[in-house]
Amino acid sequence: MYHGRIVFTQVMDFFPRRRFQTCVDRYHGNRRVKTFSCLDQFFCMAFAQLTGRESLRDIEACLRAVGPKLYHAGLKARVSRTTLAKANEVRDWRIYRDVALILIQEARALYARESLAVNLKHAVYALDSTVVDLCLSLFPWAQHRRRKSAVKIHTQLDLRGSIPTFIRVTGGQVHDIHFLDTILFEAGAFYVMDKGYTDFRRLYHLHQQRAFFVIRAKNNLAFSRIVSRPVDSARGLRSDQTIRLTGPKSSTLYPEPLRRIHYVDVELDKRFFFLTNNFTLAPRTIAQLYKCRWQIELFFKWIKQHLRIKAFYGTTPNAVKTQVWIAISVYVLVAILKKQLPLEMSLYETLQVLGLMLFEKTALKTLFPCKSHDISEGAIHNQLQLFDL
Repeated sequence: MYHGRIVFTQVMDFFPRRRFQTCVDRYHGNRRVKTFSCLDQFFCMAFAQLTGRESLRDIEACLRAVGPKLYHAGLKARVSRTTLAKANEVRDWRIYRDVALILIQEARALYARESLAVNLKHAVYALDSTVVDLCLSLFPWAQHRRRKSAVKIHTQLDLRGSIPTFIRVTGGQVHDIHFLDTILFEAGAFYVMDKGYTDFRRLYHLHQQRAFFVIRAKNNLAFSRIVSRPVDSARGLRSDQTIRLTGPKSSTLYPEPLRRIHYVDVELDKRFFFLTNNFTLAPRTIAQLYKCRWQIELFFKWIKQHLRIKAFYGTTPNAVKTQVWIAISVYVLVAILKKQLPLEMSLYETLQVLGLMLFEKTALKTLFPCKSHDISEGAIHNQLQLFDL
């Protein structure tokens, strides 16, 4: 029988506590705090994310139910929903943003050799946002329509390993293109975007940083063709052109040539027009790059289904941002754990097992079987058959 530490403590071994304390000191998170520290706050919120707690009262009831095990989990203060609510409201959310970026940096190093659908050595990022609808009376600071509020989570996703490299939380009224102003573009990297990010001033700035973009072209794009190259129509390609923008504003904002690719997806029976500033990759590769952008849609779907970001424990901007960044920290922490052990189970299965066994005294590696226990035919030779064939 295992007599060691509980599973929650073993999971938090992958959490960088010393660097977390540096983040806390940077923003004076523990100033005038006697009992409920920033680490206690993080552990409570991480527990809520791993187990899918729905409210502060739910968190309080479940943590008090485990009683003495809280000390062994690293929680040295008595958990109260009012104390946790106050901490989420007043403690600087940037503490949890910075520690999430530390975890992201570690995860990206672990997943750097993950394969892509496209054979590229350069980094490939997808940019997009997801909207979480909220109640206007509770979240008036996030109003984006007459009778509705919403929080928008702008995300830059590394397509190798589906690791979010940067996130910005804003009200629903903030347009997607403003996210481009906050990104430090990496020279040689590819940034894949939907047509909602079409802003030629910002795209030209990206081009000047020696980065590449792949974006869907709008239907009303004004341009003139300079060069047409032959394409393989059997692979869905219809044209590969070098163009120059001719619109009164776009031609000034982006004065250099662009590449326009026309591609037909046979499976979807849909036409796509792509713009890019890369003239060396094959046109089919450009189309495949944009298809990889779907990973960010799957990422949004995953975190909304399995993490607590569709309902918030607090109503202030600080509480919302704190919860989002801790949720991202938990997502990346589980991804690091999955890679370090290593585990053959999916991220979803890993999260479900951890949520069930969080306060059990079990060795972490024994929770996850190396191979799925499929029942072989030899193991059921003595079982009764329901139907005679």
